[in-house]
Amino acid sequence: MLMQQEGYEYAFDPTACATCKGNCCIGESGYIWVSPKEIRAIAAFLKMEEAAFVEQYLFKESYRFSIKEVPHESGVACLFFDTEKRGCSIYDVRPSQCRTFPFWNYFKHHIDEVEKECPGIICLSR
Repeated sequence: MLMQQEGYEYAFDPTACATCKGNCCIGESGYIWVSPKEIRAIAAFLKMEEAAFVEQYLFKESYRFSIKEVPHESGVACLFFDTEKRGCSIYDVRPSQCRTFPFWNYFKHHIDEVEKECPGIICLSR
């Protein structure tokens, strides 16, 4: 079943994730923002104290926290990207930034970029 969101000229086929190599979790460096609520949820999922979780897995940029990245053959990867399983090791509690991919505001005007990154993108305007 295709996923669509108002204002986007493309749809997303989530079944494509099974054949993808985790392109949305690897590549160029960037920020993977997490809210205080998400920090609590991920720390609980990992059975960690919040302070220990923050220290080990996050870095602070201005007033916000982002998940750390690690070197990867394609550039960098989210620290929680499981390179063997090619998927997210915290999938059930992944941040909203990850949950909303590929429907990010930036991609409304850069469909060509998200098409290159994600095999599940289906352009509706062509």
